[in-house]
This record gives sequence, structure tokens and C-alpha cells, in this order.
Amino acid sequence: MKLTPRKIKLFLLFKLPSAFFSGVRVKSISADEVVVRVRHCWINQNPFKSLYWATQGMASELATGILVMQAVEECKEKFSTLVTQQKGAFTKKATGNIVFSCKDSSKINDALTTSIKTGEGQIVLLKSNGFDEAGDCVSSFEYEWSVKVRSKSTNN
Repeated sequence: MKLTPRKIKLFLLFKLPSAFFSGVRVKSISADEVVVRVRHCWINQNPFKSLYWATQGMASELATGILVMQAVEECKEKFSTLVTQQKGAFTKKATGNIVFSCKDSSKINDALTTSIKTGEGQIVLLKSNGFDEAGDCVSSFEYEWSVKVRSKSTNN
């Protein structure tokens, strides 16, 4: 199944409703990059009238997660995936439209290939940065994803 912004929107509605109702939306998906946007509004703001940090986290994680889902689907193998660590930094008040992108697909593909060859879990660090309409970075996130090919003899 090819991932599209429309399919991801339905996925958010049924599987991640907090992201859906916070206004997190996929702008574009390619083999190399995923772009996710969220617009600051009353439902996702903090008391300081800027985008709540958790909403920024949902948008940034989705950008990395779609790349992981896409790479796993292309492998034709079953994998277990899990975010094992996350780090975020906030550099500017986030208002207006904020766009997050992740361009680390080659890192994911390398980790999946290694896991298939060795049968061992792999750790991959994926970055997603958020930019406002002026092009200023408002936040940066790093997600440590664990990926491991599932053994054909087990039903995990």
C-alpha cells in the first residue's frame, strides 16, 4: 500500500485522534522526505499563545514515523519498531503555520538492511526540524527508533 497524505489523515483520525484534532497534517510524502504541517490555533496552543510543545512533538514524530513505515513496507519483511528515546529543543515561539520535515530515509534503509542480515535490532537516530512561515527554526527533535526484523518462526 502506497502511503499518501489522505491515507495518513484517515490513519490519524482512527489511530491517533489527538494528532488529528490538534491539526497535524501531512503535506507531502516522497521516498526521501516527509513534510508535516500544523497551524497554531486555540485547540493546540499553550497558555503563552504559541503552539503547545506536545503538538510540535506529534508533528515531528509523524514525519519520522512515516519514513519508517514506508521503508518497512518496501522491505517486504515484518519488523517491530519502537521509539526508544526522544529529545527536543525549542528556539523560538511557534505561531502561524509550522512545517516539520525529515530527510533521513537512507539511515532507515541502512538499519533495516542490517537487521535483515544480522537478525539483530538496530538503532537509528532521525531528526525533524520545525520552521515557521518566515523560515526560522522554532524547534528541533531527535527520535531514536529501534527496528528489528521479526523471526519467521515467531508471531510477534
